[in-house]
Amino acid sequence: MLSLGRLCAGSPGVLGAWAALSRSWQEARLQGVRSFSSREVDRMVPLPIGGLSYTQGNIKNHLISKTVGQCLEATAQTVPEREALVVLHENIRLTFAQLKEEVDKAASGLLSIGLCKGDRLGMWGPNSYAWVLMQLATAHAGIILVSVNPAYQAMELEYTLKKVGCKALVFPKQFKTQQYYNILKHICPELENAQPGALKSQRLPDLTIAISVDAPLPGTLLLDEVVAAGSTQQHLDQLKYTQQFLSCHDPINIQFTSGTTGSPKGATLSHYNIVNNSSLIGERLKLHEKTPENLRMVLPCPLYHCLGSVGGTMVCLMYGATLILSSPIFNGKKALEAIIRERGSFLYGTPTMFVDILNQPDFSSYDISTVYGGMIGGSTVAPELVRAIIDKMNMKELVIVYGTTENSPVTFMNFPEDTVEQKAESVGKVMPHTEARIMNMEAGTLAELNTPGELFVRGYCVMLGYWGEPQKTEEVVSQDKWYQTGDIAMMDEQGFCKIVGRSKDMIIRGGENIYPAELEGFFHTHPKVQEVQVVGVKDDRMGEEICACIRLKNGEKTTPEEIKAFCKGKISHFKIPRYIVFVTDYPLTISGKVQKFKLREQMERHLNL
Repeated sequence: MLSLGRLCAGSPGVLGAWAALSRSWQEARLQGVRSFSSREVDRMVPLPIGGLSYTQGNIKNHLISKTVGQCLEATAQTVPEREALVVLHENIRLTFAQLKEEVDKAASGLLSIGLCKGDRLGMWGPNSYAWVLMQLATAHAGIILVSVNPAYQAMELEYTLKKVGCKALVFPKQFKTQQYYNILKHICPELENAQPGALKSQRLPDLTIAISVDAPLPGTLLLDEVVAAGSTQQHLDQLKYTQQFLSCHDPINIQFTSGTTGSPKGATLSHYNIVNNSSLIGERLKLHEKTPENLRMVLPCPLYHCLGSVGGTMVCLMYGATLILSSPIFNGKKALEAIIRERGSFLYGTPTMFVDILNQPDFSSYDISTVYGGMIGGSTVAPELVRAIIDKMNMKELVIVYGTTENSPVTFMNFPEDTVEQKAESVGKVMPHTEARIMNMEAGTLAELNTPGELFVRGYCVMLGYWGEPQKTEEVVSQDKWYQTGDIAMMDEQGFCKIVGRSKDMIIRGGENIYPAELEGFFHTHPKVQEVQVVGVKDDRMGEEICACIRLKNGEKTTPEEIKAFCKGKISHFKIPRYIVFVTDYPLTISGKVQKFKLREQMERHLNL
């Protein structure tokens, strides 16, 4: 179970300075405040005080103490006939009333096959109706959804399922070259001869239920049958009984992240985390003021990422907006086609996705006049890209969002009416009910404005913890609940925040988090490799690309092509390095540690980047 344990103490000197600053900020905040309608309140983000990098979002509106299921119920009652979900590649179209009915049956069905409140269910596959259904049904029944990267191969899948003790796994038979059933069989050979719903696996002792989304497969239950079983009155009554014991503070979702250190960890989020984060995102986007025609949200991003599941699914659920899934995995052409076909008004994406959409060869032939806004997140955005999107897509209400999975995820965000310059040069202002401070880590004090330091965040949005890893949680969440992001940031006099780098070496390639330590461990299994260091090098399209700097064993020879071939089928395609460089040594510190920042600079020069 999730065990947070004792949290580490902060420095009393920092806390004392912080308390004094907090008092001066409160006094300043209370002078000359006039009343605003509750919806105007977010606009009034208090400014940093005393020339120091601390800011707090507005706290006038109350946070919501509801479960995801209660929020879906409220929306289905308010706008029952409005379209809730359109899945273009499956030709599926549901109103909120229909979606609520299907979610009830699916939640009831999951309980009927032996899942209970607190059990973990992994969803492993590309974007689909089943993904959204499982996201909402698990929350409805108190089951914890584990978002599994659809590109995971056997080794990565085994690590994830073991780490959090998944009892059930839901997946399609295959997608393109990714054979989900066969990959699972590789680590779970007992599956083929198992009684459906009663799997006994040596390597995955917790996993007892495998559910196939689209085809009857040996040892699996079919998702349609699970939903059908849940439609009986007896099982629906069982669901109602279970829901009496759900709390908005229960864990609801585990998303894997590296945070700031090491191998992937399961960031655990509650209903309270994601209901409020999605509510506040929608409020800042002014979705409560939009007509139904302007609430048609095109989502080409993966649902296993927070940007898709919270920024997409949950925001739509909270505001009665229509979620339009344009394709199973990102496809720029399909995103443009979805805008035209469905009269999409709002488009989500990572910087890389927007680059691809703008670079479609026939981009200018698409009539995307229905689009007024969009959301860009997932990695650092080049100022030129922001200007190009606003200009070429006429996206006047484009917003940049910043956050981390551990923060549910969004903590900074533009207002739609911010200037082009403010959007191009910052990630906006802090969100309501969220505090942010930038620390001079050497001095242990708050950084002055316009001075880089490490960004810390505190508020309702901070995760419950890393699943089963209290020590790892303590490393990033202090005793007084500040979360250390590991990002280097600067704040200006207006409270706008700019992300300038990362204090750790995690690579963000096209919005995908890649952990060098994990890849280095993998390359060490190659018989010819003596030593390897993995760094991110700059790339105009992806933000960063992976570069593996390999020292071969004495007398060994190989080629970059052979190394890449070794990776195929063993690690996810997005983790295979674009660049393989053979080296004889690495830049080292006096104590013998590799200086990755110097290595990165060397590689960028070597590759003429």
